[in-house]
Amino acid sequence: MYLCLKIIFLKTSLSFKNINKLAIPALIAGIAEPILSITDTAIIGNIPENATESLAAVGIVGAFISMLIWVFGQIRSAISSIISQYLGANKLDEIKTLPAQAIAIIVLGSLFVLFISYPFSKQIFEFYNASDDILEYCISYFKIRIFGFPFALFVFAVFGIFRGLQNTFYPMVIAITGALLNILLDIIFVYGIEGYIPAMNIEGAAYASIIAQITMAIIAAVLLMKKTDISLKLSFEFHPEISRLLGMIGNLFIRTIALNVALYFATSYATAYGKEYIAAYTISLNIWLLGAFMVDGYSSAGNILSGKLLGAKDYKTLIELSKKLFIYGVFTGAIIGVIGFIFYESIGKIFTKEALVLKEFYTIFWIVLITQPLNAITFIFDGMFKGMGEMKYLRNLLILSTLFVFLPTLFFFDWLDYKLVAIWIAFTFWILARGLPLIFKFRKMFLPLVK
Repeated sequence: MYLCLKIIFLKTSLSFKNINKLAIPALIAGIAEPILSITDTAIIGNIPENATESLAAVGIVGAFISMLIWVFGQIRSAISSIISQYLGANKLDEIKTLPAQAIAIIVLGSLFVLFISYPFSKQIFEFYNASDDILEYCISYFKIRIFGFPFALFVFAVFGIFRGLQNTFYPMVIAITGALLNILLDIIFVYGIEGYIPAMNIEGAAYASIIAQITMAIIAAVLLMKKTDISLKLSFEFHPEISRLLGMIGNLFIRTIALNVALYFATSYATAYGKEYIAAYTISLNIWLLGAFMVDGYSSAGNILSGKLLGAKDYKTLIELSKKLFIYGVFTGAIIGVIGFIFYESIGKIFTKEALVLKEFYTIFWIVLITQPLNAITFIFDGMFKGMGEMKYLRNLLILSTLFVFLPTLFFFDWLDYKLVAIWIAFTFWILARGLPLIFKFRKMFLPLVK
């Protein structure tokens, strides 16, 4: 057998229990990255000196690094799609040299980005409208944090391999370990231990993140080598699927640039409004992303299973999968929103005690909460289209929704002086513009095949 691990395998049945065997571990693994960011946000927001400026810097740098990770981390979806389709067609032996080549390509790319971005950190964050103390904090935080970038991409690639093999358990183990380690080190490095470790404030948060990312990469490599027959030994004869893989990555690369155009404008506008605004925006964005990644468990299940079902040409089950994931995702998003409204006041105070920051946060938090079910619909179908390899359509849809929905909406409501409310109205319409066409396209593609 190509695999020597116990694959979490779904057969014909798409019961709630079977789907959640994939979705729940994927959900837990998916929230690791936003938990890292939220941990930094909560701990930095409560340091005794310059908390607002430090919190703003973490938000700005976090937006830029998230952009890099999302752009290059698309390797996860591309490799997962190809492996799952080969799994569905019962041809796994034909792609055993592909993963190592994919990992090598993406890690080399990340090293190139590191060496290009490091010397221009000042110019990068001036582009985000950072200045004075906020700019200095951005530079010091970024120049440490960026060294974790290659390790993060390696982990993303390994996650894609496991997902393609219908296994979300090992990514969950890796993610939990990294998140817990990051939280522990954040507390130690940011606040210090009197007489042993000095308080390093914002730089301590950066060191904590790097150590957690390196640890996750080591665990991912060990599990991949010990629990599967996949080798990390490079073959210099390119696999025939490399061209398709690079095509998928290229389309997702362009797509993610469009996504980050939206994030750049949102972050830039929030920064220009003032330090309280960017601090409140940082908190709201991290909570929004946490909710999105919690729903991502079902998106991941859709990603994993849709590729397998497409490879097996089981279109009837594919449609059944879309209906069930739609229901589960919307329910999960609604629960997240309800919990947020119940603890509305308390949630903000976890991150900061600054009255002006909290005032701006509470002005927009309700929009963050009501978008959660909308996020669920969009992300679930987005995941399914990635699993089916429909990267070109996803690319075009995101470019159009950013250029013709997000940006005009942001400019209009900013002109009305809505400030952070303008940003979150734009995000809401953006999510709708991304999600609804996916539903119509999916039904148009597969309903006739079933009939």
